[in-house]
Amino acid sequence: MTSPAITIDGRPIGLDHPPYVICELSANHNGSLERALALLDVAAATGADAIKIQTYTPDTLTIDHDGPDFRIRGGLWDGQTLYELYQTAFTPYEWHAALVERARQRGVTLFSTPFDETAVALLSGLGMPAYKIASFEAVDLPLIARVAAEGKPMIISTGMADRAEIGEAVEAARAGGAEDLVLLHCVSCYPARYEQANLRTIPDLAASYGVIAGLSDHTPGTACAVAAVALGACVIEKHFTLDRSAGGPDATFSLEPDEFTRLVSECRDAWLSLGGLGYARSEAERASQVFRRSLYVVRDMAPGAPFTAETLRSIRPGYGLSPKYLLAILGRRATRALARGHALSWEDVSGGSPDA
Repeated sequence: MTSPAITIDGRPIGLDHPPYVICELSANHNGSLERALALLDVAAATGADAIKIQTYTPDTLTIDHDGPDFRIRGGLWDGQTLYELYQTAFTPYEWHAALVERARQRGVTLFSTPFDETAVALLSGLGMPAYKIASFEAVDLPLIARVAAEGKPMIISTGMADRAEIGEAVEAARAGGAEDLVLLHCVSCYPARYEQANLRTIPDLAASYGVIAGLSDHTPGTACAVAAVALGACVIEKHFTLDRSAGGPDATFSLEPDEFTRLVSECRDAWLSLGGLGYARSEAERASQVFRRSLYVVRDMAPGAPFTAETLRSIRPGYGLSPKYLLAILGRRATRALARGHALSWEDVSGGSPDA
């Protein structure tokens, strides 16, 4: 029996398929369309399944206000106002068509995270194959309902949301018409530390809400993503940059091209390594039989000669009878002449197998 799956742009996603890896460009264009296009080109070459952008303006997210409520305290963006941060980070609406076209040319799926109705309208006109709801918008039920009405696969990050809020988001998405739904476990710290990751949440998300689950990862490196796949994550999202030293709002917790290429490869290798449930030895292991112990004749024996500790031993290789039969065979007699180095079989032993 196969596990449930959804499809984005023709690519099936689920436990029975390799992990779907999303390359998040986010704010690492540093305000340059030329850099954004270069990011997309290099991201496509990493082997990622999809590239994701974000669709908002400073004015759709917040207001230009320097009061204490609007100023960030601590972390990467300490001291900035929300408006200042988003003014640096946003991807202008007028860039979107060029990015969509470049993704089409590179043969890679592109979709986006909308943050309000104007963003959804823009993306709908560009024919998005899927939509992402950001962690901080998981409580914006009207936005979730609006995106769900597009009838496309939806991915919702759950950072900051508690069980009740996740349940409300799922209910809003399904009530709005979303049939294909993915929840991403996410720790909304930038960057997040390994000890904060709590990856065991991933299979619980899938079981609790009846969805495909995955990880939106803000930790350094690739370790958490690979571990998440081992725990059943079907989708991995990670931020991407050309060069962390070039700076940018999200550069600190983004992977560079060689790192992201390794992420894609390691996540797929981790999925392959899961295999299936079973204890039968694989065909590939047969060559290792030579290193296993079994029963061998270690002195020439005449027909009718008794098996003793001097004539029969448990040694390598493993082509004879199992060592578990040694005591049962000692004292019995050879049915025929046996040469030193002969792999013992039941045809060689008087009385045959005791299991027969």
